[in-house]
Amino acid sequence: MKKNDILTGTVIDYTHEGNGVVKIDGYPIFIPHVVKDEQITFKLIKQNKGFGIGKLISIEEESQDRVTPPCIYYQQCGGCNIQHLNYDAQLTMKENQVKNLVQKMTKLDVPVKSIMGMEHPWRYRNKSQLPVQYKDGIVTGFYKPRSHDIVPIEECLIQKESHDHLMNVIRQLLEKYQVSIYDERKHKGNLRHIILRSGTKVNETMVVFVTKSHKMMNIEAIADELMTQFPAVTSVRQNINPDKTNVILGHQSKTIKGNDHIHDRLDDLLFEISDTSFYQVNHAQTEKLYHQALQYAELTGRQNVIDAYCGIGTIGLFMASHAERVYGVEIVEKAIMDAKRNAENNNLANTHFETGRAEDIIVKWQQEGIKPHVVMVDPPRKGCDAVFLETLLELAPERIVYVSCNPSTLMRDIQLLKEKYHIEEITPVDMFPQTTHVEAVCKMTLKG
Repeated sequence: MKKNDILTGTVIDYTHEGNGVVKIDGYPIFIPHVVKDEQITFKLIKQNKGFGIGKLISIEEESQDRVTPPCIYYQQCGGCNIQHLNYDAQLTMKENQVKNLVQKMTKLDVPVKSIMGMEHPWRYRNKSQLPVQYKDGIVTGFYKPRSHDIVPIEECLIQKESHDHLMNVIRQLLEKYQVSIYDERKHKGNLRHIILRSGTKVNETMVVFVTKSHKMMNIEAIADELMTQFPAVTSVRQNINPDKTNVILGHQSKTIKGNDHIHDRLDDLLFEISDTSFYQVNHAQTEKLYHQALQYAELTGRQNVIDAYCGIGTIGLFMASHAERVYGVEIVEKAIMDAKRNAENNNLANTHFETGRAEDIIVKWQQEGIKPHVVMVDPPRKGCDAVFLETLLELAPERIVYVSCNPSTLMRDIQLLKEKYHIEEITPVDMFPQTTHVEAVCKMTLKG
């Protein structure tokens, strides 16, 4: 077997990236856009020591789980990678992914509940991040897989429908006003990205222009036209990112027209969302996720809750009406300012938010006599800081509710926490249909 060989085989499993796995004489080969149990013919295009990469040539025996992807850009765009699977098969794949991680990484017999899926797994993204390039005209869209080459798009079936029309009009306005477009290879030009954020329960939309320099020619005129054509656009902002980087946002933003934030509701709670705020992109699934976390917390109104990695306070405020008191900590000062304002706007006086590292602030609170019954953690993809986990073990709250956007790092952190905690249950949640990403909520209770 060598590179460029034409091979046949049966798809026996999926990788965590959603590629099919075929084994030839025990050697695993990963092939995109195939379905488990399909008989396929493929070309071996890359051969590494431990695995190979294949390219599908033909399907000899098709799975009943295969569907025709409705998106016309699916074969080019890197945004979705499992549209060729029917939704039930997507959910099964993600649930099995979590179960396999539990078995391989924790060696514990932890119940994994049925995954929480979406009733309508399309048009769910309330945030669109659109890179901009100049290629025989201004193009907006999404990157091809593993590249910074843009696929120009007119519509995206996983973003809000209103964003389709808005992004197309913005592109026309950029052409009309001859806006300078950033070239990342030369680090020249100005406009880098367009970001659209919308409320789901509140009909407000923010448009953010991410630029290299502080000035963007005709940005005020563009803002005026957008707010005239789209009454839901209540905020036009500019974010300045002068660095040679693939990080989208810079550290400085300013309002061009309208408000500096938009609003949305989770259940009955009203939240202010800025251009830099972390706010879950799938509203319907966020409410399910938070209700599951609330159920795992088992609050009766008499418990103190610490919300570590609290962001703008969404989970903590969701818990506040069920708790004695909620304490939130977050390293980003702007997020804490937002959390305090969100608490005030919702008349939740039993909350307290502080800026700092979770492991430091929790120790400070402990010294002040604050003893939490429940600790909520919702860390970034890299998982919890090791020092924070050690601090958590010393603090020994009755319950930990861990919300994870990366089950691999959840399992890693469980390895440390299982010393003192029973890992009671994990519920996977499908926050990103048509992609391989899966989130999970885990309930842990103190031993003894």
